[in-house]
Amino acid sequence: MKRLQRSDLDRLLSGLAADYRLLTPQRLADGTRLLRPAQEGKLELSGEPVQRKPTEFFLPQLDPLLNIGPAGAVQSLAVPGKPYCLFGLNRADLQCLAFVDRFCAAAPRDDAYFRYRHDALLIGLTGYCGPDRQLLPLAGDLCDLELVTTENGWLARAFGECGARLLAPFAGAAPQALKSIEKLSAETIAEQWQLLNRAARIVQRELIPDAFWREIGDRCILCSGCNLVCPTCTCFCVQDRNGAGGTERSRVWDSCQFDGFMREASGHNPLGSEALRTRRRIHHKLAADPRRWGEISCFLCGRCDRSCPTGIGIQAVAAEIVQRFG
Repeated sequence: MKRLQRSDLDRLLSGLAADYRLLTPQRLADGTRLLRPAQEGKLELSGEPVQRKPTEFFLPQLDPLLNIGPAGAVQSLAVPGKPYCLFGLNRADLQCLAFVDRFCAAAPRDDAYFRYRHDALLIGLTGYCGPDRQLLPLAGDLCDLELVTTENGWLARAFGECGARLLAPFAGAAPQALKSIEKLSAETIAEQWQLLNRAARIVQRELIPDAFWREIGDRCILCSGCNLVCPTCTCFCVQDRNGAGGTERSRVWDSCQFDGFMREASGHNPLGSEALRTRRRIHHKLAADPRRWGEISCFLCGRCDRSCPTGIGIQAVAAEIVQRFG
């Protein structure tokens, strides 16, 4: 355990910028917090979560995969530059990244994802750094390095050799300095998960009538915002673009809320109504993924609830499920 002051943090980040593509939380003119290249703006160490999903750096919205030359030769496209360092991730974001790591590592392994993810460094920022300095739960070994915000600086702990090496120059701190925050963190995590766990049990037991999904589906305007900001949504389609140098093949994010998401060449669409698509979105996170992966694949980051213009983000729908069927 180490104790860092602001000068120590600046020193740490300066060293990281030399070896990584360092991304830090910054506030834009409209008040939004985003992860951006460190050199482009002022560091914002507290406030609401960054809105864009952290997985976008490893699974980009438009991801060129290969080039097919005029003569048919296939060339894989390399990832340029240094590995990423994402600084300022909260517990939910790190849980999402851990889930997508598992998903992409399963056979057949997603080599395109790991082109970016390999050697990337994840730094958590937790403790009293939420909106109005509220407590953000601890992340632990979900990251390589965690900075826990306290009233007078940060307590830093490493998970793995790289994190330990980065913290080696700084002054030590007693492990018991984290005890009170650890207790509050555990209580916060348990409280946050109560609602979603209850909703998941109801969905898994198939206790929700079709009329509910039609009602929720009628509110959807097919903007796909829920999928596009969700860190554990990984659906994509493939596009080919022809140019003078051949054909570039890329993958592009897709959304299960789009009408054509599962439409077949015959015209048949297994998800032909918004009620079915909405049910699939919720059922996938709360029932299908727990069966396959052993855990719910919503980690309460809140992005879909903040972005949905009609109020049917997953936490809002979970609250309705519990209220009406729980």
